[in-house]
Amino acid sequence: MSVDYKSTVFLPRTDFPMKAGLAKKEPEILARWQRMDLYRRLREQSKGREKFVLHDGPPYANGHLHMGHALNKILKDVIVRAHQMLGKDANYVPGWDCHGLPIEWKIEEGYRKRGQDKDSVDPIAFRKECREFAEKWIDVQREEFKRLGVIGDWDHPYTTMAFAAEAQIARELGTFLMNGSLYRGAKPVMWSVVEKTALADAEVEYADHTSTTIWVRFPVHRTTVPALENAAVVIWTTTPWTMPGNRAIAYGDDVTYAVVRVTEVAEGSLAVPGERFAVARDLVEQVCADAGITGHEVAATVSGADLAGTVCHHPWHDRGYDFPVPLLPGDFVTTDQGTGFVHIAPGHGEDDYWLGMAHGIAVPATVDGDGTYFEHVPLFAGQHVFKVAPAVLDAMRDVGALLAHGTLVHSYPHSWRSKAPLIFRNTPQWFISMETNDLRKKALAGIDATRWVPASGRNRIRSMIESRPDWCVSRQRAWGVPMPIFVHRQSGEPLRDQTVLDRIADAFEVEGSDCWFRDDAKARFLGNDHNPEEYDQITDIVEVWFDSGATHTFVLEKRDDLKWPASLYLEGSDQHRGWFHSSLLVSCGTRGRPPYEAVLTHGFILDEKGEDKMSKSKGNVISPKDVWEDMGADILRLWVVSADYSNDLRFGRSILKQVGDSYRRLRNTLRYMLGNLHGFDAAERLPVAEMPELERWVLHRLTELDALARRCIHDFDFHTLFQELHHFCANDLSAFYFDIRKDSLYCDAPDDARRRAARTVLDLLFDHLVRWLAPFICFTADEAWLARHPGDDATVHDRLFPDVPAAWRDDVLAEKWAKVRRLRRAVTGALEQARAAKRIGASLQAHPVVYAPADVVAACEGLDLAALCITSDITLTATEPAPADAFRLEGEAEVAVVVDRADGEKCQRCWKVRPDVGSHAHPGLCDRCDAVVAALPVAAD
Repeated sequence: MSVDYKSTVFLPRTDFPMKAGLAKKEPEILARWQRMDLYRRLREQSKGREKFVLHDGPPYANGHLHMGHALNKILKDVIVRAHQMLGKDANYVPGWDCHGLPIEWKIEEGYRKRGQDKDSVDPIAFRKECREFAEKWIDVQREEFKRLGVIGDWDHPYTTMAFAAEAQIARELGTFLMNGSLYRGAKPVMWSVVEKTALADAEVEYADHTSTTIWVRFPVHRTTVPALENAAVVIWTTTPWTMPGNRAIAYGDDVTYAVVRVTEVAEGSLAVPGERFAVARDLVEQVCADAGITGHEVAATVSGADLAGTVCHHPWHDRGYDFPVPLLPGDFVTTDQGTGFVHIAPGHGEDDYWLGMAHGIAVPATVDGDGTYFEHVPLFAGQHVFKVAPAVLDAMRDVGALLAHGTLVHSYPHSWRSKAPLIFRNTPQWFISMETNDLRKKALAGIDATRWVPASGRNRIRSMIESRPDWCVSRQRAWGVPMPIFVHRQSGEPLRDQTVLDRIADAFEVEGSDCWFRDDAKARFLGNDHNPEEYDQITDIVEVWFDSGATHTFVLEKRDDLKWPASLYLEGSDQHRGWFHSSLLVSCGTRGRPPYEAVLTHGFILDEKGEDKMSKSKGNVISPKDVWEDMGADILRLWVVSADYSNDLRFGRSILKQVGDSYRRLRNTLRYMLGNLHGFDAAERLPVAEMPELERWVLHRLTELDALARRCIHDFDFHTLFQELHHFCANDLSAFYFDIRKDSLYCDAPDDARRRAARTVLDLLFDHLVRWLAPFICFTADEAWLARHPGDDATVHDRLFPDVPAAWRDDVLAEKWAKVRRLRRAVTGALEQARAAKRIGASLQAHPVVYAPADVVAACEGLDLAALCITSDITLTATEPAPADAFRLEGEAEVAVVVDRADGEKCQRCWKVRPDVGSHAHPGLCDRCDAVVAALPVAAD
């Protein structure tokens, strides 16, 4: 009759549950952090330490969080927490972008639904609605960010619409005004005819668009090339609406052109037999095919350089467009498609503008802000540019200028808010010069002095700065910081008076920038120094990228708990042309260097297949709230650090399931340690020098992980750190160390040195692992810490990463145990094979015979191999040859294993099969278990 010895086994005991229940538990932990004022505690503890400041790139206050927000803010929080635990003062101040079109567009939608005209509303009342809208969403987003576990100064965030921020933005722009960098000019800018404003590059997205294409004859008026007399030059364009703005034609100096004489045409072709026209020689066949020309001959060829001095008529020269159209050399002309000639409309293209400027061609004003032609534009006055293509084609046919037309689906710029296509439009705007005061040179030097992670970011932003035009910083909208500028009516020059600028900024700081729109603003700010009748007040607002680019001036420089420059800027890779870019220019223009020491970028979120970005229209959107209400925010946090965020990240339900599996492995590792540390105290600790080799090997692994953790935190390489920690928990601990030491922890006597060593190492393991995991799974780590260290104020998050003693590192021991583990893997494989063949049940029924090389046998000398392999006995030999049918791992033929059954009976307490079972005072026990039970306060009968 067997005896139940279960009560004598030291089974794990812990209140830390296997089932996490994060969705319910995390809000309780957040409330606890709030009660203990964790943020303030960290600030008090960190006083005097080296500062690490991650400056928050402000999200926009206009809706619930999406997964991109979660990725960004979680990654920031992981970095801040990690540097805090490295012993720095890592303060994080969150912020929000509040001005600009997204909010203004939402408020206008309300007016449109009510049939009201926004322009008829008092601007101060309109701005008040915008401010209230932003305030509402800041409160919503604040709570959602906090729910993700992000710790920061949520009670004192920064916003670009705060009065002090608006004042500082005005001061920063004033600095550019005073040093001569800010000027007013008229250049083509990306323009939204729907939103009626200029857009920055970062506000533009590209999508497929179907355009009407036209091939147009420009009759040659005068030329020095005989073959071109009485011929035409043919251009090709995808923007027929720009034809009223044409003022020149560009050719390539190095391009060879052919003068084509048409001999035969297909039915319906607009070409005329006998006519002659010029196109690039390489494109003759394609143009003829597009125009339905079935027969042609090349009458002559000329080089591009020979075309200098040639002048054409505009196709509508007798219908109001009576001006010369010169041929001009352009280095942007290619023969990839089209005709090799580019029609130049200086008011509607960057290349067009600069080529026209270089040759003294005036920029015509053809298109109003709403996308309609001005009244003075012949033929098309009042028509809309996106609806005018049929009228343009008819007008070209009427004068015999249309050679062919078609359609083309191509990538085209759109507004990322309204999704409407954009145009290039020449408008009076305010620009910051890239050359005045060497802004470009300073920015390039600043880029080279900055650490970019990944390093490719340096080249990306450098190429943008090298080629970027002057910065257009004005917008024709209502919700934003007004440009603090007065222009002299007679001279057209902006007023450069520091006293006036200071007066404006001081008023903004006290009253907010709404005061600029009050009736007395001009007289008030000009004061007695200037006659208000002589000046016009600019009503444009500062573009919002300047707002966010100036945040370092009213956040980093103004707060004593931060520092300038920031240790790190971190955003998505699109911010090379956005926030990183604008911050660089503002700071280099006013302070001579970037506002950051390092810049880190992450990718975008794709669906599970890695094919599409998440979007509502594609039905593949999962919100952060969906995840934290179902699985918990720690699952999202673990997804962020488990992915290689330097590239685009895949995301979806199956990926979340995989992350959940990884999370459970980490949680169970913590739970196992907590359970086996029940009742452990300092008196039980065993000095490292007295520990078995296995425990000292585990401590060696901690030195390796500590070095890795510190390197990965410095490199912002959390993907690698997570993989190593997960591997350590799954392979080194659960599948190896825990598996081996379970018998000792459960069955050895409480004062046994081996058990004391294991419990001492478990205590050290827990202390290190829970701290390393704290920046990743902040809720779970704190829950585990509280289970180990109960107390109302206990938290892992006010701890530092442990200092790992250098003496724990033992490379010789590690090399030895690599051989031991190699042998153990072979034994484990043989046991699995024997179990599958039903020769044994549990591994403790086995007595394997192991044939191994001498160096492996030597490495195992003195070790309890049966305990290491979880068998009841084991035989190891290096002298006898292994049987041919012995088990061998693939690629590990040197170690061979034959599995026999162990001799004896099964111990009723530890389940080992031993010959001595049944020969002791306590029935059914082996000698070890008999001695342990006998020494217990209440021994089993």
